[in-house]
Amino acid sequence: MTAEVITARLLHGCPETGWQCRKSGGVLCWGGLAPAPAGDEPARRIPDAHAFSARRRSQPPRADDSMLTEAGHPTAFDALTAPVTVLVGHFGAGKSELAVNLAFGWRDRGEAVAVVDLDVVKPYFRSRLLRDEMEARGITLVAPQDDRFYADLPIVVPEVRGTVGRAMAGQGRAILDVGGADVGARVLGSIAGLDDPALADVLFVVNGNRPFAESPDAVIAMLREIERVSKLKVTGLAANTHLINETTDETVVEGIALAGDVSRTTGLPVRFWAMLARLAENPAAFSPLPWLPLTRQITTPLEPRPHGLRRRSSIV
Repeated sequence: MTAEVITARLLHGCPETGWQCRKSGGVLCWGGLAPAPAGDEPARRIPDAHAFSARRRSQPPRADDSMLTEAGHPTAFDALTAPVTVLVGHFGAGKSELAVNLAFGWRDRGEAVAVVDLDVVKPYFRSRLLRDEMEARGITLVAPQDDRFYADLPIVVPEVRGTVGRAMAGQGRAILDVGGADVGARVLGSIAGLDDPALADVLFVVNGNRPFAESPDAVIAMLREIERVSKLKVTGLAANTHLINETTDETVVEGIALAGDVSRTTGLPVRFWAMLARLAENPAAFSPLPWLPLTRQITTPLEPRPHGLRRRSSIV
């Protein structure tokens, strides 16, 4: 693979550090290996995030971010009213992290919650690996058990349909953490009732820092393919563009702008945007839309883990 020169389309000027990679702020990213765009395609404008990002973050990231949000700013916990939430999107878009944070937040608010791990594509970064933490919080986890728990097999346990049916009948909430891309979404076609928007929110997670998700057209192409194979219609978008520990204000603002572009083209609403709670002292400065304050729960073996129940790392 031949690395191409980073083009001006992937660079932006920062008043503090000069020119740097627009996606990662200088850290190696997919943009650095991307081929130069054909023609004179203009760069999509990035809203000015520097107006509210004057401070530089030099402190190391912490894993025990507070789940508290600024008083008065709407959150995803209130905005999502359907009893079933289905999360679909590109590989690595952050669906599992969103699923776990939604589950913990709703449970903290006193709701009965079940997380359905439907990732039948890959064994890494799956929500089921937080089994002990969910059990301690009283959250039901629906996933293969015993020797099939870590299996890299397309297993859909019978309890999935019962869990979804109970949530639709008013017995708590169900969150479906679906595998990546159209390959992972195919399993949804076997679950009845998800085509009723009053009962199920099918949310496409937009992360512009994933391969093949950098433009509105690329995002929409995957969205339509997921709709085709799952036989469902996406009902909304979740803006979740990030760079994990390298996330900056500008990263999030650019991601919200990308989701907005997709929204204007498709007519789908942006239901919420997500960001690490410790990075958003004033959520209203980013967007008036509902937000999901995140605490990193899914970690690699060498990263610090959230305070509380001691558990293994979040990957196999």
